[in-house]
Amino acid sequence: MSVSNPTLITFVIYIAAMVLIGFMAYRSTNNLSDYILGGRSLGSVVTALSAGASDMSGWLLMGLPGAIYMSGLSESWIAIGLIIGAYLNWLFVAGRLRVQTEHNGDALTLPDYFSSRFEDKSGLLRIISAVVILVFFTIYCASGIVAGARLFESTFGMSYETALWAGAAATIAYTFVGGFLAVSWTDTVQATLMIFALLLTPIIVLLATGGIDTTFLAIEAQDPSNFDMLKNTTFIGVISLMGWGLGYFGQPHILARFMAADSVKSIAKARRISMTWMILCLGGTVAVGFFGIAYFSANPALAMPVTENHERVFIELAKILFNPWVAGVLLSAILAAVMSTLSCQLLVCSSALTEDFYKTFLRKTASQVELVWVGRAMVLLVALIAIALAANPENRVLGLVSYAWAGFGAAFGPVVLISVIWKDMTRNGALAGILVGAITVIVWKHFELLGLYEIIPGFIFASLAIYFVSKRGTPTAGMLQRFAAAEKDFRLNQ
Repeated sequence: MSVSNPTLITFVIYIAAMVLIGFMAYRSTNNLSDYILGGRSLGSVVTALSAGASDMSGWLLMGLPGAIYMSGLSESWIAIGLIIGAYLNWLFVAGRLRVQTEHNGDALTLPDYFSSRFEDKSGLLRIISAVVILVFFTIYCASGIVAGARLFESTFGMSYETALWAGAAATIAYTFVGGFLAVSWTDTVQATLMIFALLLTPIIVLLATGGIDTTFLAIEAQDPSNFDMLKNTTFIGVISLMGWGLGYFGQPHILARFMAADSVKSIAKARRISMTWMILCLGGTVAVGFFGIAYFSANPALAMPVTENHERVFIELAKILFNPWVAGVLLSAILAAVMSTLSCQLLVCSSALTEDFYKTFLRKTASQVELVWVGRAMVLLVALIAIALAANPENRVLGLVSYAWAGFGAAFGPVVLISVIWKDMTRNGALAGILVGAITVIVWKHFELLGLYEIIPGFIFASLAIYFVSKRGTPTAGMLQRFAAAEKDFRLNQ
């Protein structure tokens, strides 16, 4: 491998810039609130783009374009579901969660918020929700490390073991040093890189295939059903793909961005920016896979790598159609997608271990400096466990991502959503929701009932459990008072 390889040089410059941002954020990190939530100081642009980048992992530039390339537009239902789910999350949860966490003990994590919102003196709600976060997110982190390793392995011809450490090292470095601010600032850069790649690439592919009319004729000639949104789908299949959107209400790494906004007033502007970014990115992703059908049918001699692995469609188009330096920037967008998601997942795990276990149960009198360093140590610990899980690529860790998404969506989604809009929700209702949601996902997944994605029954049953169990109890006067104050604050400032 030549040292003058433009892609390698581009990657090195990009990674160095991310680590530099981490050291800049280090200077603004003075206490645990800074390390976990950036001192609640994110403006609307950073809130919007970091929420988007932390959500969209490597699947945005690899998995989804590959699925569209193989099956046509029928695979785009998942993008439609994600857009609807994300918009509803911004509309109903974002602003309310920002004020509710502030009014409920200035909560820094979801378990912290649940514990304060429902006055759970037993600590059971905090422990169960923190354990759910740690189990699912360690698997999530491992999947991100595998995706990064695959990118380095295929781009530079490294061995899998070397690629594993190369892909993970930079993300661990800036998350360890700079905490939430580093993660959010780097996410903003990474979101910009991702949208640049996903807008530019389909335009160049169109030009290379002779324009829209020629491209569409070539796609139709290859297989007319590529245009059929209902190709090889059933009603349950479409509902399952769109059901991915339900997951947004319960993803801790996305919800943390709402909690960290500088004020409720920033949320409306952030929603508009984030949704525009998301629609353009998902549209670009679908276009890359779709137009790739026309390009490789016209250039069969170049199609071998994509035929062997359809998830390489974006990578191959970038390599073939662009100057090596520009291709290096475009391929860095895949690395950006992987790093942005991995970094915030590491931080959420660190937050749960530091705030919800160490500070709450082991060292209630710990100083802020001590807590920040414990947080950094926890980033390192979770990263090492995730690397160990990812060390054997045959573990099929990537296949567990949809399982983890469903787990969070069903266990936390209804609890978060209902807790910010219904004053009469109780502590036992919250516990029932988390347990019923998680158990339903596990059982439904195991038996593969009806061929329906497990997040949908999990979300429905958890919501019903919250309602019926809460109706059997009564919220305390303090719970009602804090809810009313937060809701008033939300309505005055939105």
